[in-house]
Amino acid sequence: MSALALVWSAVFLASVVAKWTRLTPVLWFLFFGAVMVNTGLLPQHADPFVTGFAELGIIVIMFAIGFEKDTSDFMDSIKKSWGIAFFGGLFPFVTAYLVADFFWHDINISLMCGLTMSATAVSLTMLSLRSEGLANSPAALRIITSAVLDDIASLALVAILVPIAAGASDISMIGLVTIAGKAVVFFVIIAFLDAWIFPHKPKGWISKVPLLGRFGIRNILKFGRGQNATLTVLLLAVLIGLLAHEFGFHPAVGAFMAGLILKQEYFQFGGNSKSHDDTAKIIDSVAFSWLGPVFFVHLGAQIVFDWDILVAVIPQVAAMTIGLFVAQIASAAIAARYTGGMLWPGSVMIGLGMLGRAELAFVVMDIAYVQNQIIPVEAFYTLMFTAFWLNLAVPIAIRIWRPVYQRELDANPQPTMVDRFREQER
Repeated sequence: MSALALVWSAVFLASVVAKWTRLTPVLWFLFFGAVMVNTGLLPQHADPFVTGFAELGIIVIMFAIGFEKDTSDFMDSIKKSWGIAFFGGLFPFVTAYLVADFFWHDINISLMCGLTMSATAVSLTMLSLRSEGLANSPAALRIITSAVLDDIASLALVAILVPIAAGASDISMIGLVTIAGKAVVFFVIIAFLDAWIFPHKPKGWISKVPLLGRFGIRNILKFGRGQNATLTVLLLAVLIGLLAHEFGFHPAVGAFMAGLILKQEYFQFGGNSKSHDDTAKIIDSVAFSWLGPVFFVHLGAQIVFDWDILVAVIPQVAAMTIGLFVAQIASAAIAARYTGGMLWPGSVMIGLGMLGRAELAFVVMDIAYVQNQIIPVEAFYTLMFTAFWLNLAVPIAIRIWRPVYQRELDANPQPTMVDRFREQER
């Protein structure tokens, strides 16, 4: 409990400093986490209670982000985001691989470095965009779509490359098919929930199924006049997160999908959406004010300084950080412009938004360094501090570029989810 009190103190201080400096709180959550662990206020091995809080925090954050999105927008964005996901993941992988190969001349180390730096920290980016009032912008939707696709690909590569790098197995076609099959089955289940189980007016054969044919998710949400709606949707987020975990994905991916398939119309009780608005406010408070920030403080607390090693890896950190900074922005921005049809201001915002490296990167580092000893301590510190500097760059870069992108948005206003819903009602 004392560790949680310290973490929440850091959250409060970070919020105060963020308001004073006019920078996103995420930056200060990471900063205070790093300061507290290196001054001994927080232990290097986090308290299990705080770790559990942090894991729950990222699940709720991702659910809250998905809850703000429209399902049709996300599906449509996949068609426009494949290039961003592919090139925005490929070039950072290649860049990190080449930098690691230059310094350590070991294919396994290079593979793990490339894998660590191939996935975007979508939660960090989305919280930064939300702080700038851009959470519902076209760039935000493209970023989160691309990041989810990148995370899926990265998780598949983790399952393939880690056993190979650790010397436990060779490349197997059966293994590749199994991983692809799990991804397909998971998203088929999500699509089934979205299309047939959740709707309050089932169509086709499902309408003849007992209970399912008469009751949809709206009936559950309005139970007790909607007073249990928040509990219901959070339970749903955790359950689908657990389902995602069973299929080998990060639970946050499942939580995001849970939020995504919950439509605003399901909260239409008595002809108004007050229940939806009330639920959204509560979830936002949980995700962005007191539970979600624990994840970022905990993430910053992973940065433990060992000055001798830190000085020794300055060239590696500089090369990796600069290389990834250029490769990520250029590849994602060019892909957004020429495969996604975005204008240059939005394309650059996408490139900047995909700079962050967080939860999945640290998971891979833990697997490669702690669990399997595939990479040496120097590579571990290089990856850790590269991720730190890239994460630091995200809120700063987004804030700097925001006026440029805002001019594009003002010149080309986009209809909101509420506007589309009202249009459908007409």
